Amino acid sequence: MSLRDLAGLAAGAVLAHRLRSALTMVGILIGIASVILLTSIGEGARVDILSEFTQFGTRIVGVRPGKSTTVAMGPLVTTVRKLTLDDARALERLLGVEKVAPLTAGLARVEAGSRARSVFVVGVTDSVLDVFKLEVRQGRFLPAGDPRRGAPLAVLGPTLKRELFGEANALGERVRIGGQRFLVIGVMAGKGNVLGLDLDDRVYVPIAACQRLFNKDALVEIDLVFSERVSAEVVSAAVARTMRERHGGDEDFTIITQKDMLGVLDRVLAIVSVAVGSIGGISLVVGAVGVLTIMWIAVNERTAEIGLAKALGASPRQILGLFLFEAAVLSLAGGALGVATGMGIAWLLPLAVPGLPVHTRPSFVLAALVVSLGVGLLSGVLPARRAAALDPVEALRTD
Repeated sequence: MSLRDLAGLAAGAVLAHRLRSALTMVGILIGIASVILLTSIGEGARVDILSEFTQFGTRIVGVRPGKSTTVAMGPLVTTVRKLTLDDARALERLLGVEKVAPLTAGLARVEAGSRARSVFVVGVTDSVLDVFKLEVRQGRFLPAGDPRRGAPLAVLGPTLKRELFGEANALGERVRIGGQRFLVIGVMAGKGNVLGLDLDDRVYVPIAACQRLFNKDALVEIDLVFSERVSAEVVSAAVARTMRERHGGDEDFTIITQKDMLGVLDRVLAIVSVAVGSIGGISLVVGAVGVLTIMWIAVNERTAEIGLAKALGASPRQILGLFLFEAAVLSLAGGALGVATGMGIAWLLPLAVPGLPVHTRPSFVLAALVVSLGVGLLSGVLPARRAAALDPVEALRTD
């Protein structure tokens, strides 16, 4: 009996009991559709979050104050030393470093007329535009110059501008930040949210003005962008060496590369996607039990048919293959319908829940079909082996 003959007989057996076959496929359909839908939502979230981070580029290295270490038989010890503008200037001279953006920040009340809003006040230099790929929509950004001599100038984020001035022109207007007057010289282009943080609801001021405003000379962090011709590892090593030399040999700082951060984030979100998909996979267990039950019933119903086939020369291997083909046809058809159903719901879901990121990878579809086929084959093994082991004489005596 050829492979084609086995496939034809299996398809005929499935079509002969349409209702029973359809009910069996429903179990596989629900399981596969659940897996496709849940993994699509998880993958959509992963792609969305990664795209938010990569909008700043992938060649960024950040230096933050403080280093956490664990000592033997003791608690976690954290050492903190200030980051300064001199540290930023030293890093700017490193080979392969293109731009350095020192940064300090604090929360303050911004007022314009009768309107007021508490937002992050970010002290920066003009280099922040290149490091974080920021753009100015109206006016101009903070002028270049000595970062220690910042004039009281302000560039508003688009959300803050809208809240304070509405549709009116904000350029040339005065705002009060923490009780001090600043001249608005620009409005930033929208950058959106990153992990729920609105990057447009803030104000940028010269770093020296921000330090005076909050009465501190320390930096929150130093970010730098490096050349494509060098690796993040080489730059990180040079940054660490320079910072140790400047801080008396102590590594009282933390270096974070964009590559490492994206890698960790990608792994965490991938694990979440697998976990979510596994929850949907529980439905496949129900479908597998359904296939096993139906195939077991089919063997009982067709005992005489099996005996006749063996009497006419069919081998146990051919009988085994026949019932495995039937189980495979049932599960694969159910899996295909489940993929179509899951993708359809995933496509419609953003229409019902605007803003929900959904992304179905082709590999998920292929994996779902392979899994459905595997579930069918595993579920059909025991019934198929039972059918192959039947004695032809005893089988023919069955009514």
